[in-house]
Amino acid sequence: MRYVLAVIGGLAAFVVLGFVIQGTDFFLYRTFAPKYEQVRRETFEQTKSYRQGMAQELENMRFQYEQADDAHRDALADLILHRAADVDPYSLSPELASFISNLRRERAARR
Repeated sequence: MRYVLAVIGGLAAFVVLGFVIQGTDFFLYRTFAPKYEQVRRETFEQTKSYRQGMAQELENMRFQYEQADDAHRDALADLILHRAADVDPYSLSPELASFISNLRRERAARR
């Protein structure tokens, strides 16, 4: 009889321990998953391939901006500035960094 009660008590302890760890809303997951994903994203944004891809995309946008008529330049400028907002200017070519800086100055002068 003691053996049966010990097994049932052990199972109940595991269930209670599982509930304490996860809770009804997966407490530990809610606490640590956002932090884990933030670290993964920051790590990804520091990779060489991400930085090179972003620089290449901004270069392509710059080319489109230079080829566009005045009606489309405002929209392209907004898009370029939005995409370049989180990019380290030191990771870009000097010409591209200067172009983005000039766009920012033009936007600031209009406001």
